[in-house]
Amino acid sequence: MRKIFLSLFCCLALSFCLVAQQNSGHSHDGHDHSSHDHSGHDHSGHDHSSHDHSGHDHSSHDHGGHAHTNNITTPCGSAAQVIHHEGYDPSATAIHHISDANVFTIMDMIRIPLPMIIYNKDRGLEFFMSSKFSAGHHDDGHYGYKDYVMMHGNIHRLKCPGFADQDHYEVAGFDVQKHKDAAGKDHETPYAIIGGKAYEIEQKTIWDGGLLGGGITSFYDLSPTKNVVSMILVCLLFFFLFRKAAKAYANRVGQAPSGIQSFLEPVVQFIRDDVAVPFIGEGKYERFFPLLLTIFFFILGLNLWGQVPFLGSVNVTGSLTVTAVLAIIVFLISNFNGNKHYWQHIFNMPGVPWFVKIILTPVELLGMFIKPLTLMLRLAGNISAGHIAILSFVGLIFIFGNAGQSMAGSITGVAMAIPLTIFMMAIELIVAFVQAFVFTLLAASYIGAAIEDHDHH
Repeated sequence: MRKIFLSLFCCLALSFCLVAQQNSGHSHDGHDHSSHDHSGHDHSGHDHSSHDHSGHDHSSHDHGGHAHTNNITTPCGSAAQVIHHEGYDPSATAIHHISDANVFTIMDMIRIPLPMIIYNKDRGLEFFMSSKFSAGHHDDGHYGYKDYVMMHGNIHRLKCPGFADQDHYEVAGFDVQKHKDAAGKDHETPYAIIGGKAYEIEQKTIWDGGLLGGGITSFYDLSPTKNVVSMILVCLLFFFLFRKAAKAYANRVGQAPSGIQSFLEPVVQFIRDDVAVPFIGEGKYERFFPLLLTIFFFILGLNLWGQVPFLGSVNVTGSLTVTAVLAIIVFLISNFNGNKHYWQHIFNMPGVPWFVKIILTPVELLGMFIKPLTLMLRLAGNISAGHIAILSFVGLIFIFGNAGQSMAGSITGVAMAIPLTIFMMAIELIVAFVQAFVFTLLAASYIGAAIEDHDHH
């Protein structure tokens, strides 16, 4: 039991480190939420900090892509004219709901602020709550704090000086300007609209070497995001369940399982008898069995947690950062435990001519890294695809209803969306178990192949 908890803690800690740094894995570039144009009316007469803008139901109309700004010529304080374009953008809505954020949303109505931990190269560590931004629809902040603003639920920093001493100022919206660099490549620059002017903002630091558009910036976001909070809650839930089951076994020796035992015992036996023993071996599986159970329950718990519709469509296992950590753990354990036969079949295949080894060795070596890559992509792709499909079906209501303007269209959309969504959620419930099982099965097969004894005779 202690091994399971230790393994679960390691998975959680590594995932926390990556997710906290890379919770802006999606981009709403090209979709601007500056339709919340506060320049025409003054909100200073009432305090937004005491209430959340999410209380207004925005489900009937989407502000993504409603507006963009023009006349942005300089990175600091260019005059920005807001141009409105009404319309519902289903793709932006779907991507937003499966993305990570610095606020925890419940039913798109209640937004629970999360602690912000920012390392600023100019000012050092800074601690505050995300409620400073008064996040509203699509988690865009209506206010800025110091030189930080919240765009699409993620914190960004203004490049222009002069805001570091301001604790509260209004942000009318955001925009992304597209341009080409000297090499002709397309680039997108985000701006915050403040006081009728556009100020360039920088992304948070993402250590991807520029592969996903990230890079080193002037601040590091170490804040726990809604994905991190979900992982902590799921781990605490399983800690409670396993602890309760352990006490039941201690107090009910020789008796038939009951309560939570009745659920956990068949699952544990199934993983042992149909996954661990066949793929790792009868006398070897005990070493890796706690890891396999941890992986299975960790993935299953997060998959099921993401199925609860009113918890903001949390998409933890659909995040590449989380699945990458799990895949890296499997990669390291399988290779560090690999015996001489395992490495011999990669670099010095017995009985194979030398000229064939020249071809096969790079292939086998590449296969070592392809295995964890497929683990990572398979889990993230399947879970994200299911969430997007469900949100797309729900979007039919607003597409047919022209964002609430046509009652007949809305009724038609509801008639189509409800059965399709129920069907997809049923499929997703099956996928939640299947993906947890497949990841565990493949992890066991990789470990078993690494420690297997081969007979070359």
